[in-house]
Amino acid sequence: MAAAADPGFLREAVVYLAAATVAVPLFTRAGLGGILGYLAAGVLIGPYALGLVTDPERTAKFAEFGVVLLLFLIGLELRPARLWQLRHDIFGLGLLQVTLCGLALTAAILALTALSWQSALVVGLSLALSSTALVIGLLQENDLLNTPQGERAFSVLLFQDIAIVPLLAIVAAFSRTPDPADAPGGIEQAALTIGGIAALAFAGRYLMNPLFRILAAARAREVFVAAALLTVMGAAWVMAELGQSMALGAFIAGVMLADSNYRHELEADLEPFRGLLLGLFFIAIGMSLDITAIAENAGLVVAMVAAVMAIKSVIITGLARAFGSPWRGARTTGVLLSQGGEFGFVIFTAAAAGLLIAPEAASLFSAVVVMSMALTPILMRGLAKRAVPATDEPGDLDTAEAAPRGRALLVGYGRFGQAVGQMLMARSVIVTIIDRNQAQIKVSAPFGVKVYYGDGRRIDVLRAAGAEQAQLILFCKGSDRLEPSTVAAVRAAFPQARI
Repeated sequence: MAAAADPGFLREAVVYLAAATVAVPLFTRAGLGGILGYLAAGVLIGPYALGLVTDPERTAKFAEFGVVLLLFLIGLELRPARLWQLRHDIFGLGLLQVTLCGLALTAAILALTALSWQSALVVGLSLALSSTALVIGLLQENDLLNTPQGERAFSVLLFQDIAIVPLLAIVAAFSRTPDPADAPGGIEQAALTIGGIAALAFAGRYLMNPLFRILAAARAREVFVAAALLTVMGAAWVMAELGQSMALGAFIAGVMLADSNYRHELEADLEPFRGLLLGLFFIAIGMSLDITAIAENAGLVVAMVAAVMAIKSVIITGLARAFGSPWRGARTTGVLLSQGGEFGFVIFTAAAAGLLIAPEAASLFSAVVVMSMALTPILMRGLAKRAVPATDEPGDLDTAEAAPRGRALLVGYGRFGQAVGQMLMARSVIVTIIDRNQAQIKVSAPFGVKVYYGDGRRIDVLRAAGAEQAQLILFCKGSDRLEPSTVAAVRAAFPQARI
C-alpha cells in the first residue's frame, strides 16, 4: 500500500496554484503583467497577510531553480561569438553600473540611516544589483529581449551575477566575526572559479553533445528531459560549490550548448519547468514582504525605495546613453534595472551574520528590494505603451490547439497574409491561419475566414496548430520582428515543411 501523501505539502501546493490561477489573469487583463500578479499572490497568501503559507524561505530555496533554468535557456540563445560581441557592455557598462550605483546608494544610506560607512557600503553595493528574474521576465513580456536595449540590460545583469563573489569578499573583509580558518583566500577562490568555468565549458562542448546524441537515438524522451535537467542542475551545483551563483553556472552551460544540434529540443523540454518555477519564485518574493515592518518604518522604507529607484534610473540611463543607446532605449534600460535584486537577500544575510547590520535592518532592506521589484512592472507599463505595441489577450477566441490540420500553416493575417492566404485558397490548398492580433481575428470572422489565436513564433504553438503535418509554413509578418534564429528553430523542429 502506498504511503499517504503529506497533507501539508498538498495544501501548500493547492494554495500556490490557486493564488497564481486567480491573480495572474486578473493582473494581465488589467495590463499590469503576470509578474506583478505573482508578487501580489505571494503577498496575499504569505505569513504577513492571510498566513496560508508560513515558511516563504523554504519555498524560495526551491523556486530559485526557476532563475537557474531561465539563465540556462538564455545561454542557449547566446552563442559564444555573440557573447564575445557583448564584452564591452558586460565588463564596461556592467562594471560602471555596479560601481557608480553602489557608491551613490552608499551616500544615500549614510544620509538616511545611522550605519557605519563599512555597513553602508555593503548595503549600497547590494542594492546596486538588479533582479535577473524580474528584468528578463519584463523583457520577454514586452518583446524586448532581442532588442539592443534588451541585450544591454542582460549584459549588465550578467556582470552583476559575476560581481556576487567580490561583494561577498567585501562582506567577509568588513565582518566583525573571526574568519573561518579553512576559508579560501581571494587568489585561491578566483583560481577555483576559473577552473570551474573551464570544466563546464569542456563538458558542455565535448561531453554533453555525444550524450544527447545517444539519448536522441534511443528515442526515450523522458530520459532526454532528465539529461537536460541534469545538465542544468549539475552546472549550477558546480558553481555553487565554488561559492559562485548557481544561475551563472547554468548560463555557462547554456552558452556552451548554444551551437548544439539539440539546442531547440532542450529549450522545448525545459520551458515548462522554467515557467512554473519562475512563477513560484515571484510568489516566494511576494510572501517575504513584511507588511508589519514596512508599516512601522513607512517613512524610511518609502524614502529608501524612492532613492534606490531614482538613483539607479538616472545613473543607468546616463551610462546607457554614453555607451551609444538612443534616449528612449537608455530610459527603458534605466527603468528596467532600477529595482533591487534577489541576490541582495544573500548579501544582507551574510552581512547580518558578520554583524555588519542587525537582523531587523536586513529585513528592512529586503522589504525595500521587494517593493522596488513590485514597482518596476508598473513603471514599465507606461514605457511599454510607447516602446512596443500592446499584445492582445485571447479572450474567448479559439487558440491554436483547436486549429484543424491543413497542408499549409500561415502565421500572420495582416494585409500581406491575406493576399498570400487568398492565393493558396484559390488553388484549393487547405490553410490553417494563426495570428496574435485579437482585433484582426475578429475582423476576419464576418468574411468567413477562421483565424486562430496564437504566437506563431513559438514552437509549441506551431506544433499545437499542426505544423508537424504541414507541408508549408509561411510567416507573413509586418512590424513584428522575426529573428533568423526563430526560422532556424522552426526548420529544425519541422523538417518536412518548406518555410
